[in-house]
Amino acid sequence: MPKQKRTQSEVCDLEHSNTHQHFRKKGDLSSKPQKHHWKNPRKGAKYEASTEISGHEVDPIFSGHPKSIHIVSSPSPIRQALLSWYATVQTNRGMPWRKPYNPDLGAKERAQRAYEVWVSEVMLQQTQVTTVIPYYNAWMKKFPTVAHLAKSSVDEVNALWKGLGYYSRGRRLLDAAQIIIRDYQGKLPDNAKEMEANIPGIGRYSAGAISSIAYGERVPVLDGNVHRLLSRFLALHALPKSKATLDTLWAAATAMVKDEVNDMDHPGDINQALIELGSTICKIRNPSCSDCPLNAWCGAYNKPKRQQLVPDIEDLCTLCEPLTEEQNGVTAYPMKVKKRKARIEVDAVSVIEWRSVDDRQFLLVRRPDNGLLAGLYEFPATSLDSNHILNGPGLAFQQLLDVVEDSVTSYNEEFPRGFQREYSGGSEYHMVDVVPIGNVLHTFSHIKKTYLAQWVVIEGGIKPPQLKCSPGQPELNHEECRTSRNALWLSISEITKAKRQQNLETFPDNGGAGV
Repeated sequence: MPKQKRTQSEVCDLEHSNTHQHFRKKGDLSSKPQKHHWKNPRKGAKYEASTEISGHEVDPIFSGHPKSIHIVSSPSPIRQALLSWYATVQTNRGMPWRKPYNPDLGAKERAQRAYEVWVSEVMLQQTQVTTVIPYYNAWMKKFPTVAHLAKSSVDEVNALWKGLGYYSRGRRLLDAAQIIIRDYQGKLPDNAKEMEANIPGIGRYSAGAISSIAYGERVPVLDGNVHRLLSRFLALHALPKSKATLDTLWAAATAMVKDEVNDMDHPGDINQALIELGSTICKIRNPSCSDCPLNAWCGAYNKPKRQQLVPDIEDLCTLCEPLTEEQNGVTAYPMKVKKRKARIEVDAVSVIEWRSVDDRQFLLVRRPDNGLLAGLYEFPATSLDSNHILNGPGLAFQQLLDVVEDSVTSYNEEFPRGFQREYSGGSEYHMVDVVPIGNVLHTFSHIKKTYLAQWVVIEGGIKPPQLKCSPGQPELNHEECRTSRNALWLSISEITKAKRQQNLETFPDNGGAGV
């Protein structure tokens, strides 16, 4: 039997399925609410588009529209308006890493600018400008060049990073600095492609920001602020992290720095202007559209003023999801998606104190070099899951065995504290008390963590128990240290001094307040 040829309306149904539009010959939908007659410019026939989806009325203009509205085709006047605005606000927020472009800088000076921009960009990830400024100033005072950073230790880096969050960022800076010294003569690569490929922790956005600002390379940026800005500018209502969406936004960002340019348009200024505009004007909530220098070209802002767009079939956008009546205004863009729920975790934490007549010291262990809070010190903690039974003294004793070389007698709940030593079995050190001290809830970006804390007291000896892998133990070989968690004892005075010193280094102008 020969294959039956599809009618024109069936063809339209198939081609428009991705935009949830159902085109049929006029008269096929007699009972559907609110029809809009669109004329197919290729065939001259009229078709009706249903605007009801899942019980919501759909915007008939932007549910079927030409994909060409998502392209920046004439960036020159847009760019000039953007740069004129940026010149008036460039110094408003007092960011020490933001400096006027100087074309007369030599290779060494440009590499130093690249280092400054790099540090600021890493610090600004998931962190507000006002929070970053004092940390940046403290960082540049201690590590003014890549060489100074490369010679430091992860503990020095973490001490300066304390309170900034996402500690793996600081460690990646250190690792990358050592690579730059070893492979690039102490200078960051002068192009985004090589920077992204060979420097750990630098992705496409950071490479574009550093290369355009410091080296004048015409490469785009797309951070969260620019993503939101361009989604609204292009009226792009699509899954924000899909490859097709990101390709569209990167193409628009590229057009802003590459197309119809002249030598006076510094790419670093263009990119910083886009970032600044997204951060201060095109905000997530309550954007200041009337103050935006690009509002004359903004697709989301001018949407109510547009006439119905009649796309050619071949130019029909298949990327955008339709908008409902509830999704009105500029803030409908970018498309909202449900956030993944933070996972729930529970840790048992033992605050282990060794106590003598005139001294008190606390045990800290170092976290693994990868993962959450990588490389930081903490009180001994054990993740609790279905395989663990919460047992205060027993769990604390196991945590001690993981890091302590000397023998310690476990706590016996059958005897009061004063009798613990009599049942010590001859050990010099005795766990004499284990007291629950409460629970602490801390929410990370992707984890809700509950810490079940207990206070553990050890007595005996004239100094704390010897640790398996404490710093400065030459008698232990590397393999032993590698398989044990690095640990140390700290006195109350050392903890207080370290805390005070960190506060003063990070916030010198306010005496350390705010950490």
